[in-house]
Amino acid sequence: MNLHEYQGKELLKKFGVAIQEGIVAGNLQEAKEAYTALTAKTNSPFAIVKAQIHAGGRGKGGGVKLAKNAADFELHANNILGMYLRTPQTAGGMEGPGKLVSKILVAEDAYAPDFDACKELYVSILMDREKKCNVIIYSTEGGMDIEKVAEETPEKVQKEWVDATLGLQAFQTRKIAFNLGLSGKAFKEMTSFITKLYTAFVASDAALFEINPCLKTGDDRIIAVDAKVTIDDNALYRHPDLEAQRDNSEEDPTEVEARESDLNYVKLDGNVGCMVNGAGLAMATMDIIKLSGGEPANFLDVGGTADAKRVELAFRIILKDPAVKAILINIFGGIVRCDRVAQGVIDAYKNMGNIHVPLIVRLQGTNADLAKKMIDESGLAVQSAIALEEAADLVRNVFEKA
Repeated sequence: MNLHEYQGKELLKKFGVAIQEGIVAGNLQEAKEAYTALTAKTNSPFAIVKAQIHAGGRGKGGGVKLAKNAADFELHANNILGMYLRTPQTAGGMEGPGKLVSKILVAEDAYAPDFDACKELYVSILMDREKKCNVIIYSTEGGMDIEKVAEETPEKVQKEWVDATLGLQAFQTRKIAFNLGLSGKAFKEMTSFITKLYTAFVASDAALFEINPCLKTGDDRIIAVDAKVTIDDNALYRHPDLEAQRDNSEEDPTEVEARESDLNYVKLDGNVGCMVNGAGLAMATMDIIKLSGGEPANFLDVGGTADAKRVELAFRIILKDPAVKAILINIFGGIVRCDRVAQGVIDAYKNMGNIHVPLIVRLQGTNADLAKKMIDESGLAVQSAIALEEAADLVRNVFEKA
């Protein structure tokens, strides 16, 4: 689950991480009030207007603006609120439809008063699955072009792995600060910043913290000017306060509907819809689809039950994707008998009456032979299989005939 920048910063602040202060606003009047309150606190007419969407590269799309006075601020706030912001990370990139900006963050100008003495750094924390531990990634080249830095000068991006048993050690924070070229007050500030940031990462069950830029100010403070925070969905039951901050308007509507129906669904870019019980079997099914010449259109795990109602919900969600040219149902009948699943598929098919793409059903496990017979004798335009190879051949035939 992704958090907005302002939400991510609120989380960091709870753990003592220094942040660029700001006030969120959902309309122009709220924005004006936020600007008045913020500038009174900072004693400066300068403020930053930042679009709040779940995508990076906002500055490149015009979603981050510096206001030097009240009139300047009102112009920027009015332009950004309600705009469809296109960034390199929104769907379709800079040529795509963009994302609607419904909130802005009115933030302090963290670069004042000595802009030239400021230095933009990069810090992120995530799981390194290969090494099975968290890793802190950092660079002296923070800012909007960090992706370009990583691609063209990867030696400028450094990593520090954290042992899962020992946790983050003091010598590691000092190493990071030293490699970032810091000294004196800034060095001490960075060691404290990294320590608190890592504590927040672990305590919140985060999947990603990305602080870009992480700013060394003119007076040698270290603060998070931006915060991209992703929380592990599987741990949200431990963080109801964070789950309550989920912004469904920023997520794929189909994924939201699936989650509300207790279906594990992830939309992909392929053409074969998948309906499977069990995450491991779902991964194998997607491999089979690729080997058969297709591309999986989704990951969909219906779980341990597959009655008519649940199968119908899954059908409706899959068919909302116009790219789907066929559907492969792959169920292992362990917890639930295959004949019950087959009856669920038949009932759901009849209830919907508008499944316009080829449907392939592979059932294996308890009563698989009976289930195949039920599918074959149903009179519906459904092809059945027992072996995985049979299902693969049927998928292949769909695309050979297309």
